[in-house]
Amino acid sequence: MSRIEVLKTYKIYIGGKFPRTESGRYYQPKANGKAIGNICQSSRKDFRNAVVAARGAQGAWGARSAYNKSQILYRIAEVLEGRKAQFVEELITQGSTKAQATKEVEVSIDRLIYYAGWCDKYTQVYSAVNPVASSHFNFSVPEPTGVVAVFAPEENGLIGLVSQIAPIIAGGNTCVVLASESKPLCAVTFSEVLATSDVPGGVVNILTGNRKELLTHFSTHKDVNALLYCGNDQKELKAIQEDAIVNLKRVVEKTTKDWNKDEHESPYAILDFQETKTTWHPIEHISGAGSGY
Repeated sequence: MSRIEVLKTYKIYIGGKFPRTESGRYYQPKANGKAIGNICQSSRKDFRNAVVAARGAQGAWGARSAYNKSQILYRIAEVLEGRKAQFVEELITQGSTKAQATKEVEVSIDRLIYYAGWCDKYTQVYSAVNPVASSHFNFSVPEPTGVVAVFAPEENGLIGLVSQIAPIIAGGNTCVVLASESKPLCAVTFSEVLATSDVPGGVVNILTGNRKELLTHFSTHKDVNALLYCGNDQKELKAIQEDAIVNLKRVVEKTTKDWNKDEHESPYAILDFQETKTTWHPIEHISGAGSGY
């Protein structure tokens, strides 16, 4: 008798832990007509739990030093490099050629290092000292938006995911990400990388499941501050934009399908999820002196 292969059950990632979906449901994506794994089909409750974890982690993560955030993103890249062969194999299982899979993993590693380098620089680039007609200093500085919900690109399993997560957390935000439904293996394995890379629990939360089922829950949750939509379905995007009015979420749309290109490495991706805080500080004049400090 031929051996029956034991398919791996890929769990979701919430608050630094790996629970099964509370719904008890799963699905089996296929490649070349063959099931490639047992994938959790996340529910509204799973999403709510992930948002709670993200909100709980956001304050401390946003307050970490830029240097420390940079160290952690670099550590993610190091661990991903060490598990490169596994990711290449999973991408091949999901339909990529070996050359495509190798390139996708290598670009993902390099992209993490790119954003690690920006952690302690973007505030300098986007801050400003503003001219005012009074005896004040006026400073504008970028600060994290908060909790970002993300619909990851459907077309690829790893580079699209990494390209969304890296700039979001580099900017001090936390996130809840819905992975590609058809190519979810690398997303769940990437959460195993996160769990061993000094990333505090709750900073990144990764769910798997059906986009249409979770779309309304992502866009209407009142403790989500912004939403990143990767895709080209204008009906979905319109529904998200209308639902986002509930608490004035910022909605960012990204329509590209090829995330391997260098053009997707930009500090503006960090700025997408930053708020500008302006502070006024009075200038104290020294009695008898002609200048203030």
